[in-house]
Amino acid sequence: MVVGVLTVDLLVVDSNSLKDKRQVVKSLLDGIRNRYNVSAAELDGLGSWRRAGIGVACISNDKAVANTVLNNVLAGIEANPRVTVDGCRIEFL
Repeated sequence: MVVGVLTVDLLVVDSNSLKDKRQVVKSLLDGIRNRYNVSAAELDGLGSWRRAGIGVACISNDKAVANTVLNNVLAGIEANPRVTVDGCRIEFL
């Protein structure tokens, strides 16, 4: 069993309040969960208006499959015009 973890630091582009940021992040996380069948949550930047840190976990019996899924998730996040990726890490446990 392989557990892949993607951690992404985001900048929410047009956010002027915590409410704006939470709406964007919640929508992003819901889309990630539904489209890629992974676990996703906001982990960092909870008090910041423009910064957010999210974590995505994928469990598989093959490291290559988990890596592909996480790279697809990252590509989907980067394609979202409401956020900018500030940094990312993929780890396997």
